[in-house]
Amino acid sequence: MISYIKRAALDVEKYDSCIENSAQSRIYAFSWYLDIVADNWDVLVLNDYEAVMPIPWKQKFGLKYVTQPYFCQQLGIFSKEEISEEIQRQFIRKIPLKFLKINYNLNANSYGNKYTSDKKNYCLSLNEDYENSYKKFSKTRKQRVQLGIKKKLLIKNTSIHELLEIQKTFYSYEGFSSETILKLSHFLVKSKKGKFLGVYEENKLLGGGLFIHSSKRIVYLYSSFTHEGRKLQAASFLIHYVIKEHQKTNILFDFEGGNINTIEAFFKSFGAVQEIFRNYNQNILQRFF
Repeated sequence: MISYIKRAALDVEKYDSCIENSAQSRIYAFSWYLDIVADNWDVLVLNDYEAVMPIPWKQKFGLKYVTQPYFCQQLGIFSKEEISEEIQRQFIRKIPLKFLKINYNLNANSYGNKYTSDKKNYCLSLNEDYENSYKKFSKTRKQRVQLGIKKKLLIKNTSIHELLEIQKTFYSYEGFSSETILKLSHFLVKSKKGKFLGVYEENKLLGGGLFIHSSKRIVYLYSSFTHEGRKLQAASFLIHYVIKEHQKTNILFDFEGGNINTIEAFFKSFGAVQEIFRNYNQNILQRFF
């Protein structure tokens, strides 16, 4: 039986255990993560937490709708065993009709249907030694990495505040929430689940990124670079450093993107492999037909 359980009534220990041990495990689905990034969220639960589906939602003018939070690429159903297409249909049918619209990203282990569209992510397995991984870099990417080495760029810890200052100066993202990334960053650093790494030319910060660590993935969640940093290919140097530091760990480096052509080409140049996940988009009228 699939039950709709409100966040306040959730058995957090059982829920997080299901996420941790699931075949589809993603950092975005843990209770502590959703508590930070989602305005509201509840959960669909199969029997005694055999499978779960977190449902993040918002309310506007009294109307409730399911929507994907920022900094939360994939959710969907999480279970210890692979789920069937029929089980996925049952879960989706159990989303309450009080939600007038559903715009929700299912994870890469999900099934497509007439209400889904494919989205791209890129991942790189870190099960090999660095030399073998480096051989899979494109010729151009190798040149970009060598430029950083030649310029004697350094990798050191930095902070979200410094990276946000760079973003404010050099970028403009519509809808970006500094408040959410700050809350998330503080928790990740305090709990040692994430790390901010900066690229420096001597003592000058060129940019950097936030890397979230779980037992199965390293997620490249956020980054910002100065004009000088982009000129010196600081992003290439940073990613190469992280790949090298985690060689032969048998986890995935999750680039967390790939739907924009230029970004897709950048990620592919490291030898990353495409991972398809699905956006589910349906309004209340479509749910009756």
